[in-house]
Amino acid sequence: MIFREIMIFVGAFAAFASAVAAYLAVFHGEAAPKEILSTAFAAVIGLYAGRFVERRLADGRA
Repeated sequence: MIFREIMIFVGAFAAFASAVAAYLAVFHGEAAPKEILSTAFAAVIGLYAGRFVERRLADGRA
């Protein structure tokens, strides 16, 4: 169970980081690592907040 959560975190972080890097490279011409990592981290936090809310709604605890 923990391994699954870690893999979800790593996969989501990698997906968001690559998407942000591609966007910045295409539309802004440069991609600063600080911007990429901070935006990807914020997106993963949002993903986990959404998963938490979804699980509470599914259990009827919201």
